[in-house]
Amino acid sequence: MTQLSDKVVARLQAEMQVPDLTGTRYHLVRYLARGGMGSVWLVEDTVLQRRLALKVLDLIAPTDDLAARLLQEGRILARLEHPGIVPMHDAGTLLDGRAFYCMKYVEGQTLTQHIPNKSLPDKLRVVERIAEPLDFAHARGFIHRDLKPDNVMIGAFGEVLVMDWGLAKVSASNLKPAENEIATVVLPTQNSLRVTGTGIVLGTPGYMSPEQARGDIAVDHRSDIFSLGAILWFMLTGSAPGELPVAAGSVPRPLRAICEKAMAADPRARYQSAQEMTADIANYRNEEPVSAYSESLLERAGRVFARHRTAIVLVAVYLLMRVLFILFEPR
Repeated sequence: MTQLSDKVVARLQAEMQVPDLTGTRYHLVRYLARGGMGSVWLVEDTVLQRRLALKVLDLIAPTDDLAARLLQEGRILARLEHPGIVPMHDAGTLLDGRAFYCMKYVEGQTLTQHIPNKSLPDKLRVVERIAEPLDFAHARGFIHRDLKPDNVMIGAFGEVLVMDWGLAKVSASNLKPAENEIATVVLPTQNSLRVTGTGIVLGTPGYMSPEQARGDIAVDHRSDIFSLGAILWFMLTGSAPGELPVAAGSVPRPLRAICEKAMAADPRARYQSAQEMTADIANYRNEEPVSAYSESLLERAGRVFARHRTAIVLVAVYLLMRVLFILFEPR
């Protein structure tokens, strides 16, 4: 008997979940991927003649809670209008009773696919681009809770998009009264790990904060800062934190310090915003002091020389020429 690969099994499962788009403006094109609560399909908007990604709840046992959670994810995306967050276009219920929403179809690569062979400055700029929509969402009371390389897309023109807000947490102040109950529904998905004494653990091993791993209910935006630090570590080393041992010299000390501060066990010891973290990254790129790292006098001198190399060399050559002129001047 031939054993089917996971990819083939996922494909067959998806074919069983083909959405019935009768009565909608959408024409089914092809299957794209699986999500935590359902599948994602490429569809054609027959009115505006554009291609979109349609996420639809699984046909098997579509509960009211799951439908509410899927639509809540759609509402979150609709409220987060930012160039770094995939825009939402439509939401509703199909004839078979399954909830769905439509969003922009992003053609490109995941962060995991994109980073090989990229230079260090390019990698650092991508982290800064990830932080922009994250900071935008945090300022509006939204916490992603599942930030990882596979949930970041690099578009065909270099745009950086934070995807999959299905596990997002919304502060009560940002919800209408009728939505408070929906927002607090916590359901196990393919990303759930286990049930603890305080709640269900939602997130991805290696990228979720210690408080998420414990199942703490009081998780705030600093949990996403931990995940952003883990992404930076992945981009620098090629592996998630704790996945493989990494040689101490393989990551520049200031960048290692940035990762360590972002991934501190105590949220109070982390960067308190994504912007604060990327300010340190920008300082490193510009050969300026990094707040997370206490450099030695020798390191400071080396950094200053690297930043002002041309000016220092010109002054040194000038002084050398003056000395030689004085020494060998005819008397």
